Amino acid sequence: MNKQELRSRVDAMGLVPVIRTSSAEDARFAVEEIAHAGVPIIEVTMTVPGAIGVIQDLAKSVPGVILGAGTVLDVECARSCIGSGAQFISSPALDVPTVEFVTKQSEIIMMAGALTPTEIHAAWKSGADFVKIFPSSLIGGDQYLRALRRPFPQIPFIPGGGVTQQNAAQYLLAGAVALSVGKELIPVESMLLHKPDRIRELTRRFVGIVKNTRARLAEAQVLPQVR
Repeated sequence: MNKQELRSRVDAMGLVPVIRTSSAEDARFAVEEIAHAGVPIIEVTMTVPGAIGVIQDLAKSVPGVILGAGTVLDVECARSCIGSGAQFISSPALDVPTVEFVTKQSEIIMMAGALTPTEIHAAWKSGADFVKIFPSSLIGGDQYLRALRRPFPQIPFIPGGGVTQQNAAQYLLAGAVALSVGKELIPVESMLLHKPDRIRELTRRFVGIVKNTRARLAEAQVLPQVR
């Protein structure tokens, strides 16, 4: 799958679940349950013990799922993640050398973390496919995203950090192309008890929010055009 196909899949899904668990076993469980719930794009963060090995194993055992590596902070980590089978790289902060390295790969997309307008502009100029606004909920949430859309209408934003069922629709209405969702999809109690039904239900709820909100936007003929 080339970059354009991957970008299109992210745009179409509108949801990027983030797996941040305390064990490799839990991460594998979470990825499998989210995939079963119908979301084929999943990010495994580098804070998961043995994360690179988890990505490598899941790339073989869960076919059809676009696996990404999250919390990637430097070029060496990005290189190892790509070698393990990651199809996208995501970061919580801007590291220009990492963005430039990833964008040179013909089949890997970059979700570069940024917060300020200066960082956002630098991430986009460096070749990021998406700019991940993190932590979005602590700096104004959807209102901040609306403000950013005015000077940067061409940049596809993915808000992350504090996206919930209660505010997800507002982020989409503000112009987000996708949502980065972590603990709201993978509650601690569900991981401790390995409750697949709970994780699948939460995943379906977020998928429903994306679909319903986009339908409202389409009906109003104000669907954001970012490409």
